[in-house]
Amino acid sequence: MSLVVNTLCKSYGDQVAVQDISFQLKPGEIVGFLGPNGAGKSTTLKMLAGFLEADKGSIVLNAAAVNPNASDVKKQIGYLPESNALYQDLYVKEYLQFLASVHSLTNVAESINAVIAQTGLEQMQHKKIAALSKGYKQRLGIAAAIIHKPKLILLDEPTAGLDPNQLIEIRALIQSLSKDTIILFSTHILQEVTAICDRVLVLHQGKLVADEPIGQLLEKHHASLEDIFKMLTH
Repeated sequence: MSLVVNTLCKSYGDQVAVQDISFQLKPGEIVGFLGPNGAGKSTTLKMLAGFLEADKGSIVLNAAAVNPNASDVKKQIGYLPESNALYQDLYVKEYLQFLASVHSLTNVAESINAVIAQTGLEQMQHKKIAALSKGYKQRLGIAAAIIHKPKLILLDEPTAGLDPNQLIEIRALIQSLSKDTIILFSTHILQEVTAICDRVLVLHQGKLVADEPIGQLLEKHHASLEDIFKMLTH
């Protein structure tokens, strides 16, 4: 299984968001997706999730093309957008039941109980989403992204706004998901990348300026990830 991205491009009018980026991802590695604000990360993730049509290039997951019309392929993808829009008036378990029906899961109760345990939502499952803390809302967003056991998990700023304890918990959760799954996550928190990523992709002005194992990147430049990031995106 693999995700193959080839010469992907996207523009909004005269503004070029993504320029001819290509890379491949495989299960078992956690890949950090880095870049300054406006570099094209969220646009790329939306194309990988099949929510946004590319102007040029291809996205192939398990030998099948990913695009807004590829409903069968999109069933293999889990996506947590940066906004993490949730139905605030629903209860946690009720929301997960709704998602299970959307994905036409046959083992609904088993799937819901499993994802609640996996994301540490046991004590929150009977609470309204509006009453949850930021950290638990992020957990629920991840639960929503993985309830159907996707092969590709895309996370856009999953640790934004969390306190140090919540960061550790979400980090552990992401690591626990990686065994048989492709994980790509966007973040501005470089310490998180150093802590859990096997590899990094760096975007700058819509172009892919780095694609390397993190250890190799650090060794090559003999610098911290923060300094390397500044150098690549200056």
